[in-house]
Amino acid sequence: MAKIKVKDTEVTVVSINNNDYISITDIAKHKTDDTSATIGNWMRNRNTLEFLGLWETLYNPNFKPLEFEGFKKEAGLNAFTMSPQKWINTTDAIGFVSKSGRYGGTFTHKDIAFKFASWISVEFELYIVKEFQRLKEEEQKHIGWSVHRELTKINYHIHTDAIKHNLTPKTLTTLQISIVYANEADVLNMALFGMIAKQWREQNPDLKGNIRDYASINELICLSNLENLNALFINENLSQKERLVKLNQIAIQQMIILKEVENKKLK
Repeated sequence: MAKIKVKDTEVTVVSINNNDYISITDIAKHKTDDTSATIGNWMRNRNTLEFLGLWETLYNPNFKPLEFEGFKKEAGLNAFTMSPQKWINTTDAIGFVSKSGRYGGTFTHKDIAFKFASWISVEFELYIVKEFQRLKEEEQKHIGWSVHRELTKINYHIHTDAIKHNLTPKTLTTLQISIVYANEADVLNMALFGMIAKQWREQNPDLKGNIRDYASINELICLSNLENLNALFINENLSQKERLVKLNQIAIQQMIILKEVENKKLK
């Protein structure tokens, strides 16, 4: 669940079956306090019904066209009423989802939500599309960060395996071995961030996690490379001092290159 703010109105976005659904109850609040009546008035409109029927025909193999045709014939009559629940139950529609509880309301597929927003206000529609696109861009950035964070964790196992076979004699205790691992992790931290984990914690007492949890995507990419290289240098029996100097030089070069690539993408 996510929230976007559109013209001082908070609108909820949820993921259902890998599709984005937007609360049209929240969208209706931009116009009125009687959100159910507003949604019902929109749905009883013939143009709206035709749009909803076409959408379901395109994306829903279980949609019931005969029941939909019945609604089309009634549309425009004074006695005709429509609601999200009636539409879902009668036609097996998937474009609408009704949720109860604290975060309840009527949610629709983004295609339908944007159509409803344009009925509420053309200006509001433009703003909600803009904010929705911004939300998707932020999600993609986070996905990219998560992928690189997981990659560094995988490479961490390669790194610790090299330490295990080259830097930790069999006679050491588990605690002593963990100290060696932490010390080697700090070699990478120093090469890339210019500080060890303890120094970062002392400078950031209010933050949870560790220095790597707050790294940028570029830093995570570089860190992933450094872990592989340090494992190689350990296998080559280079001293810790030699490895630190080499890793620091490589980190500087890679961060410059990654920054240049990022700047080119932004142009």
